[in-house]
Amino acid sequence: MIWVTWRQHRAQLLTTAGFLAVLGLLLLGSAAEARGYVSRFFPDGCPAGSAFCGSAEVAAGLGERYDDVYTLFGWMPLVLPALIGAFWGAPLLGREYERGTHRLAWTQSVPARRWLAVKLGVLGGAVVAGGLLLSLMVSLWRPVFREGIDTGFGNLGVFNMTGVAPAAWWLYAFALGVFAGALFRRTLPAMALVVAGVAVTMFGLFALSDHYAPAERVVLTDTVVLDDPDARLVSATWVDPSGREVDAPSGCERGVDTGRSSRKAETWHDCLFARGYGYAVTYHPPERFWRFQWTEAGLLLAASALLGALTVHRVGRRTR
Repeated sequence: MIWVTWRQHRAQLLTTAGFLAVLGLLLLGSAAEARGYVSRFFPDGCPAGSAFCGSAEVAAGLGERYDDVYTLFGWMPLVLPALIGAFWGAPLLGREYERGTHRLAWTQSVPARRWLAVKLGVLGGAVVAGGLLLSLMVSLWRPVFREGIDTGFGNLGVFNMTGVAPAAWWLYAFALGVFAGALFRRTLPAMALVVAGVAVTMFGLFALSDHYAPAERVVLTDTVVLDDPDARLVSATWVDPSGREVDAPSGCERGVDTGRSSRKAETWHDCLFARGYGYAVTYHPPERFWRFQWTEAGLLLAASALLGALTVHRVGRRTR
């Protein structure tokens, strides 16, 4: 069965392996070139191993030079799981039903449930391995651009491309695709369900992630920006001198910020702080990165297991 699985799905396996190889070369090339670019701007006495030494100009330069790479990177957390579910998961059963080959495959010496279990195990393992490889490549690539892109915990896209999240998302999308193929018995409707399902799940878990742990709250008295840029913000509001939250602080003229100068906003903030107002920020600190990673991965693994069980049940019922 393992040999049969390879023969039937080698196109997906080789295509995905080739894509990861090309992506790895792209990341490696951009990282190597970026290191050369950054090295030309090292200030005197820059500590070894420090990429930017706090240089905002270098970060801005990287942002301009690698805008296309950042754009590609920004779409990957959503697009890659959807592609795995659509082209790995959906055809697994949808194509068998469409072509009628399940009547032959499931009447041989290998029972239908064993046939499905081996395919789910082999392909699911390959999907997890691919997700972990992607995570490794991104983790090795990101430090070069640490000042040029958003941080790893506070940004949903970066968060879903590092740690164990890519493997969990790829496995979930694959299981969703297989279940959709068993449900519709057609490949194209199953693909459509996968794309919609991955998008809804991703944004749903992002909204739910605020509840993975109790959020922390701090009242800032001289700035509206947290010291740690890697924190994940939940909410922020002004509080009056008595500690009561207010939607529209009074007593200071806000003016109109045209976007070309932030000085007006800074002046308004300074006026409010001088009058005793505070800026209350609710957030999750970056130390919770792995807690959030494993919580989200656990939810996705549970959903994948449920989808797998429903698929096996439906296939078994169809063969009786």
